[in-house]
This record gives sequence, C-alpha cells and structure tokens, in this order.
Amino acid sequence: MRPWRRRTEEENGKKLLSGDIPGPLQGSGQDMVSILQLVQNLMHGDEDEEPQSARIQNIGEQGHIALLGHSLGAYISTLNKEKLRKLTTRILSDTTLWLCRIFRYENGCAYFHEEEREGLAKICRLAIHSRYEDFVVDGFNVLYNKKPVIYLSAAARPGLGQYLCNQLGLPFPCLSRVPCNTMFGSQHQMDVALLEKLIKDDIERGKLPLLLVANAGTAAVGHTDKIGRLKELCEQYGIWLHVEGVNLATLALGYVSSSVLAATKCDSMTLTPGPWLGLPAVPAVTLYKHDDPALTLVAGLTSNKPADKLRALPLWLSLQYLGLDGIVERIKHACQLSQRLQESLKKVNHIKILVEDELSSPVVVFRFFQELPGSDPVCKAVPAPNMAPSAVGRERHSCDALNRWLGEQLKQLVPASGLTVMDLEAEGVCVRFSPLMTAAVLGTQGEDVDQLVACIQSRLPVLTCTLQLREEFKQEVTGTAGLLHVDDPNWPGIGVVRYEHANDDKNSLKLDPEGEKIHTGLLKKLNELESDLTFKMGPEYKSMKSCIYIGMARDDIDVSELVETIAVTAREIEENSRLLENMTEVVRKGIQEAQVQLQKANEERLLEEGVLRQIPVVGSVLNWFSPVQPSQKGRTFNLTAGSLESTEHTYVYKVQDTGVTPPQTPSGTRTKQRLPGQKPFKRSLRGSDALSETSSVSHIEDLEKMEHLSGGLEQEALEANSPEQHPGAPTPHEADQTGAFQNRAQGPEDDCPQMRKPGSRELRFAQPVNSHL
Repeated sequence: MRPWRRRTEEENGKKLLSGDIPGPLQGSGQDMVSILQLVQNLMHGDEDEEPQSARIQNIGEQGHIALLGHSLGAYISTLNKEKLRKLTTRILSDTTLWLCRIFRYENGCAYFHEEEREGLAKICRLAIHSRYEDFVVDGFNVLYNKKPVIYLSAAARPGLGQYLCNQLGLPFPCLSRVPCNTMFGSQHQMDVALLEKLIKDDIERGKLPLLLVANAGTAAVGHTDKIGRLKELCEQYGIWLHVEGVNLATLALGYVSSSVLAATKCDSMTLTPGPWLGLPAVPAVTLYKHDDPALTLVAGLTSNKPADKLRALPLWLSLQYLGLDGIVERIKHACQLSQRLQESLKKVNHIKILVEDELSSPVVVFRFFQELPGSDPVCKAVPAPNMAPSAVGRERHSCDALNRWLGEQLKQLVPASGLTVMDLEAEGVCVRFSPLMTAAVLGTQGEDVDQLVACIQSRLPVLTCTLQLREEFKQEVTGTAGLLHVDDPNWPGIGVVRYEHANDDKNSLKLDPEGEKIHTGLLKKLNELESDLTFKMGPEYKSMKSCIYIGMARDDIDVSELVETIAVTAREIEENSRLLENMTEVVRKGIQEAQVQLQKANEERLLEEGVLRQIPVVGSVLNWFSPVQPSQKGRTFNLTAGSLESTEHTYVYKVQDTGVTPPQTPSGTRTKQRLPGQKPFKRSLRGSDALSETSSVSHIEDLEKMEHLSGGLEQEALEANSPEQHPGAPTPHEADQTGAFQNRAQGPEDDCPQMRKPGSRELRFAQPVNSHL
C-alpha cells in the first residue's frame, strides 16, 4: 500500500472515531481548570432546585483529614512493593489495635469495608467454613444434608436477611425470624425463651444453628437485647454470636451499661465510627476473634493485597487527629444530648417517650398523644379491647397523621436536630432523635435541643385543638345538605369535605370534571378569606373525585361558620355555573330563532316591494318617484325572561320594556358580626372569660354598635322592598343586574341610545338589509 493512501485512511479513521466520541474527549483534551469547573458544576447542579438544603455536609478539619486519606492512598499505591507492604501492614495493625482498645474488644482482628452489611456477610462465610469442614471441597452439597440456620431479631434493620441470603447463595428458609417480647420486657428486645425453643426445633429437624445476630441498639428505637443471656445460649449450642447497633459506641465511655458491656464477649461486632465521629468517607469496621488465618483468608476477612489494607488509611489518620479524648468527647456529647432531650420531654404534657426503660440509650423516640375528658386516651400505642377493628385502624391512622405532621414541622424548624420520622409496627408513627448518628455531622448543641423542646410545646396546642375539632367538624358536615364528609386517615388537618353537586354520581370513583371545577372555585374563594386555616384541593381518599382538605387549627375555630361558608360558597358557584350554561343555551336558541324570523321578515318585505324595486337601476328610479316607507321591525331578546319579542313597540312608543323580573335567589349565608381585626371562622369573644376587664367593655360596645347599624340597614332594605314603592322604580335585584347586552346589525336603532334602560338584559336584532344577520 502506498504511504499517501495509508495516511489518508488513517485520517479518515480518526475523523470517523472522533464523530462517535462525546464532546469533552474530542481534540487534544481539556485543561485542569476546565475539568475542575465541570466537576463543580456537576456537584452543585442547578442552584434553583433545592435552595434550602445543603448540598455538601459541613465537614470540619477532622473531615478533611479523612478525605485526605483517600488521596494519600492513591499516592502510596505507587511505591515499590516492599515499602508498600511494610507501610500498609503498619497502618492496618495500628488501626486494628486502636479500635480494639477503645471499644474494649481485646485480641481481635479487624475487617474494613465500605458497605455496612458486608462485614456480617463475611462473618457468615467464616462461620460456614468453621462448622462445615468439607465445605471447601464439596461446596453446597454439604449444606444440603444439614441446612444452616441464621437467626435474626424481628427488630433487625429491614432487608438484612435478604442481603445475607443473596451474598451467601442461601435460600430464604435458612433464615429464622425471632419474635420480640410480648408479655414482659421491651417490645423491641429479642425473646430469649422463644429463641431457645426455635433452636431446639431446628436441631430436631436435622438443621444446624449457625449464627445469631443480636442488637446493641435496634435500628428503630435503640433498644439492646439481653446479650449476656444470648451469649450463654450460643455457647451452649455452638452458635456464632454477632452484635451490631449504635449503642456499641458507648463502649468507649467510662460508664457502660451491663447489657452493652456483654457485647465485648461476643464472637464479632460491627462498628460505624464515621457517623459517630463525624468523619465522611470512612469505612465501617467488623471486629472478630478467630484463630485460623487460613479460614479468614478463604472467607475474605483478610487479604494480601495492599489496596485492601489501604482502606484503613482514612480512619488511621482521623483517629490520630482526634486522639482518645476527642473520640470520647464526641460520643459523650451525643449521649448527653439524648439524655437532655429525654429529661425535658418528661415534663411536657401529651408527649410519650417510648424508651423510658432505656436510661442509657443514646436514642430518644417520642410521639404525641392526648386524653380527652371522659374518654380513653387518644393516639395510644395499644388500642382498647372494646373498640372495633375498623375504629382502631381509623384512630391509628389519624394519630399517625398528626405525629407525621409534628415530625415534619420539627425537622423544618430545627434542622440541626437530625430528627427522623418512622413508622413502628406496634406504636405507629414516631419521631426519633439519634444524636450519635447525626450530631457530629450536623453540629448539634444543647441549644438546639432546647429549641426543639420549645417547638414541640408551641405545636402541642395546634395538635390538641385539631384533634378536638375533628368530631365536631364531622357532625357539622354530616348535618349540612350538599356536603359529604370524607374520612381520610392520612390527612392531619381538621378534616376533608366534598361538595355533592346536582349531577354528582355518588357510586362512581372516576374523575368528575364538573365537581373539580366547583372545588377549584371553592378553594380560590376560601383562600381569599385570609383566615388562619389552610385549604388544599386533592383527590378523595381511594377515589379520583376532588375534595377540599382543611389544615390544622391554630386557634379556637367556629366550625359551624366554617362548614356553612363552605356549603353556601359551593352552592353559589354551582348556581352561577349552571346559570351561565343555561344562558349560553338560551342565547344560542334565541339567535337561531331571530335569524329565522328576520329571514322570514326579509322575504315578506321583498314580496311587498315587488320585483322591480330589486333591479339596481330600475329600483332606484322607482324608489325616487314612489319611495317606500321603511318599517322599524327588529327582534329583541330578553335574557331575564328568555323570550324573543319585536322591537316595533320600542320605536313607536320610544320606551323599552323591562321584561319579567325573576325573584331573588335565597341566600343561606348567616351574617356574623366580628370585632375589629377578627379573622374569619374564629369564635366570638363575647361572654368569654378570656376578655380582660378593661378591654371587654369596649369590644362588646363595638359589637353592639355594629349589630345596631346592620339592623338599621336591614330595616331600610325592608322598607325599600315594601309594596307601597313606586311601580316604575327598579327593585334592588334589578339594580344589581349587569348592563344590557346588545348585538345589533345595521339599522336606525343605533341612533337611539336613550331608549335603553340599565336594568334590562337583552339582545336586540334589527332587520338587516340582506338576508344575513
């Protein structure tokens, strides 16, 4: 091949390849500044998306040290093999020794991993290799004859069992879920007696109890299992005991509860020092005890690769920067925050703490409840035995909605608290404060806890007022015609109401366009009232029909006035909409009828004038010699009466008929006099003990003056509507009507504006010259 042809083919190949590669890779590459700018834009994204949320967590100097460890690890990996081996071995051994001493786990080994559950999966592999000696040779055929069993607590974090089965290749029947206590002790602790029964049953079936996962601080409420008793049971049946949980952080403190201290005797434990100490991108650590290095190598807990040992480098640097005092201070500070909140919440009414028996737990879980006078406590964790199942479920969902609203409000008001809203199986929706997992990252201080308690106290009157008004609102809506109370258990406000219009199909669950139009207008009218209530529109619970959702009550609300306003406003919107639709149909038919009559009148005029007058030249001469007297015939359409009449009477007598005046539409609004500055839907202060001696007299006098003035106006209106008034005077209803609507063609009526009266509503059609309107 010739050189010039070869160069041409190479250039064509480069052009073809460059066309398939995205823009940043085209050409000779990008400079460092452009690449870093691209990374910054990708990290921050659009500034308008989430203006209130922090995109990158606030990391301190210890966080920069941890992040520096990843960069140093990349540089260290470029060393020669001998220096790299010595350095990585030193980093791994130092970090393992420090962690074992800090958390009182003597003579242990450490496995560093990015995924928090990965260490437990490796421990399960180690337990399988230890209990099944021929597993390396025969593989899963050994497991078929004697199936292993892994015991998990019912309070374990969700998805843990499925993750273990997927990683180990085991079927789901190899998992055994151990229930928690139901009669005695915490409802989030593993039932030891039932666990022992499950172990005996599995042994009788020919299975092999392999591993037990205990909790030193459950993922939900931070309760600790009876680890000492579980350790005895595991030693009796040869079961590997693994412990995990947030309470393991307290092992670094001077005083540790006996239940958590028993975790130091277990076979393995998983620690998460990153959240505890506020260190980003720091791996989790699994500490374990085993004497056979060959099995740990097969299980993947140890490795000869320098890159695997360098995982400990960020933690190695961070532990040296913090020191023992810094580590203990951060964990102690988090525990003090939880105790401070727990002691403060004990003094707050209507707040129930679910971890009162866990005095040393760094996790506080609480929820709102209330006892109404003469009834059972509302929002209780355990329902009354005499309540129907449907009522229990409805009360449960209702209280869950209130606690969910409280949790979201607190998260917005005190973002530094790091609160979490969770749904527990027995208690329902609760709010969790776990400073060990959030305080170091968010910088939570004691002032934030005090602010959190103050926000809880400020929201309690809203919750209690809303809860008390719910039943009254339901009764008022049920007794009001045209309104339907919608029982939506997920809505935290006063209630949900739907207006049933005339064409509403009550049995249908599909979207109702007419009802949506009415509710849209109703929502707009309610929001224009500027009350303390919030109104929203959305689909009905388990349906597609539109409803009005009424929010939380921040003051003593007059429910009867609220319901009456909703009913009257919705009825007026429906009537106005129906009047407009009827008027459109009437006008359309009136125009068609006017066109027919005007066409017929035009034909009659042609017959009267004759054919000669229609010829252009002859007609002009004939009209000049014998002019024809034009007739003022047109059509007027009265919108009020809905009738089509002739305009001959108008032009002869120079007077326009007013037509028939319909009776006034009765209004159901109840005029309520309010004090100056009083917002809608608030109860009147008359007769209330809340008025002071100096202000009550003046307020009552203002109210009496307003009532007297409104009474005088009503009397004048009655006199104006009396039968003795002048027949030609317009009624108040006619005075409120809009001006006349006129649509006229060519004709002499255009010169007579004085013939129209402002009280009439009509369309006027004059007789055209040609046959068109």
